[in-house]
Amino acid sequence: MLQSPAGNGSSDRVTVGVAARLSRYLQVLTQAQKMGKERISSQEIADYTNINATQIRRDLSNFGKFGKRGVGYSIDSLLGEIRKILRTQGQHNIALVGAGRLGQAIASSPIFAEHGINIAAVFDSSPSVIGAEIGGILVEDEALLKPAVREKNIVVGVLAVPAGAAQKVSDDLVDAGVRIIFNYSEALLDVPADVTVHTSNPAVELLHALYFHLA
Repeated sequence: MLQSPAGNGSSDRVTVGVAARLSRYLQVLTQAQKMGKERISSQEIADYTNINATQIRRDLSNFGKFGKRGVGYSIDSLLGEIRKILRTQGQHNIALVGAGRLGQAIASSPIFAEHGINIAAVFDSSPSVIGAEIGGILVEDEALLKPAVREKNIVVGVLAVPAGAAQKVSDDLVDAGVRIIFNYSEALLDVPADVTVHTSNPAVELLHALYFHLA
């Protein structure tokens, strides 16, 4: 079947909308922590996310009392709680397929490690990059993807390949047992019902932002 970007979740999980907002709060909190801040208000989070402060307080109050009026939220505590809610604690191994410019940028970014995400393997089909290192990781032959995914306990596949190559790579990842695929290509992936595909398209996201801010 042709999988939607949202995928399906079990009844004990938060809704897609809440999870998306919590992920944005997590990003702001992580950066604030790196800047040395200890507390943050809902209005400050709103300023960085463009999400209404009332909505932020409502989202967070659904999971407990994390802040005090006039004092704000403890960044360390709130980070821990949101990571529990989003089930992002511990380390998760991912495979990056595609070692071109986009793949190099992804592999070199420190953001993944900050959230317990480990790029355990990088693959490409081009002889010109196989054997090279990006982000300190050796680029392996794409033909070795299936056994490497199983050996390294990889749970997520990230596609940074041309649209024409995306379906085959997706098929290989699924055959190896991966059930979450993050798709940076423009391809519409045909995957089994138990596989979740998240598609990221900067142009579409920009058009979405322009629509709401320039209307």
